[in-house]
Amino acid sequence: MLAGIVGLAAAFTLLVEKIALLKDSSYVPSCSINPVLSCGSVMNTDQAEAFGFPNPILGVAGFTGLLTIGVILLTRLTLPRWFWWGIQAGTTFGVVFVHWLIFQSLYRIEALCPYCMVVWVTAITAFVAATTQNVTSGRLGLPRRAEAIGSYAPSLVIVWLVLIAGLILVQFWDYWVTLLK
Repeated sequence: MLAGIVGLAAAFTLLVEKIALLKDSSYVPSCSINPVLSCGSVMNTDQAEAFGFPNPILGVAGFTGLLTIGVILLTRLTLPRWFWWGIQAGTTFGVVFVHWLIFQSLYRIEALCPYCMVVWVTAITAFVAATTQNVTSGRLGLPRRAEAIGSYAPSLVIVWLVLIAGLILVQFWDYWVTLLK
């Protein structure tokens, strides 16, 4: 539920910023901070509309769904196996798409969008949470020893995010060191 709330807030903000940019091409998004942290640079690329419409629309829809599922789970309603498979499929699509966007941001666009990075974190967290739930409950049909993943889920998210942070640090190292001078 928390990933849904945070992700929805970031995706909605991105959508509002994209609409403002579409209305006025001279608009500077609030998350355009410097040459590296520059939403405007990211929003004006083909990658920002990977399926022919602004990517934040996917985020608003996906994170609204995730938030709704979180609320349903709070009621302790038992969801059918097929529903959990759907959650797994959705979060898997989200995390694969986010990694394509990470690659594009780092190595093709060469700029970062702070709101997008929030979406990256929430998509990864949601994927790990859904996968952990599905593995530990036996819904994925993996061997019983795979259930141990549940105790490693928080560490997995942290290591995953540290690796991405490392890629960001290396890719933009020349810029970061100028800030230290």
